[in-house]
Amino acid sequence: MKSILSTKRLTPSQKNLILGAGFSVVEYDAIDIEFADFKLPLRLEHLIFTSKNAVKAFLKKIRETKAVNNSIRNTEMLLSAPDNSGVENYKCFCIGPKTETLLVNNGFEVIKSALNAKELAYFITKKYNKEHFSFFCGASRRAELPQILKEHSVSFEEIKMYNTLLKSMSFKQHFDALLFFSPSGVQSFIANNHLKNTLAVCIGSTTAAEAQKHTANFTIANDTTIESVIARAVKALNKQTLD
Repeated sequence: MKSILSTKRLTPSQKNLILGAGFSVVEYDAIDIEFADFKLPLRLEHLIFTSKNAVKAFLKKIRETKAVNNSIRNTEMLLSAPDNSGVENYKCFCIGPKTETLLVNNGFEVIKSALNAKELAYFITKKYNKEHFSFFCGASRRAELPQILKEHSVSFEEIKMYNTLLKSMSFKQHFDALLFFSPSGVQSFIANNHLKNTLAVCIGSTTAAEAQKHTANFTIANDTTIESVIARAVKALNKQTLD
């Protein structure tokens, strides 16, 4: 029986997509997220989120700020606190359908959801190059988006909201396919393992770029969802069986 290793823990329904296809599955979390201590900008209008974790960190800070504001209401300190009431007034720009869904479900208006940082950056430079942006990201964020914004003189402030921690594990078992959901996930796995004779199935081009440093045997999912990564792995392994 062919086996698949997921570098992210799956839901029961996601696991069943693999088991139902006749493959075994092992899962673990290759990375962990640690929220950082940061301050919200006083000016919040056009917001960029590169991941669900950035949205989660923002929501956490919004709730904390509102709690503080409520406790100091009618004092002079309130005048220096960020005005975060009415999230519907924020114009959001994000990467990935899951990030978009999280924003919409929390009442945010999403102007643009892109598949990757480069696509989002060029959209902003063409349509919103006169606006100021708050760019919320992780400490390990890639350089494409801020670099493109700088090259086109788009005004933005970068706020690093969380740290990505690698949770490296060593596996003696050989896997026919590995599911990767971020460049950090690839780095975590490679720290104690190799990709020899294994197919790396990647959620997007940036993750694939990291996997490509270690193997030429990789493929990219059609969509940036866990289900799409699983579908790509199942299809590829079934093709190997037929060949």
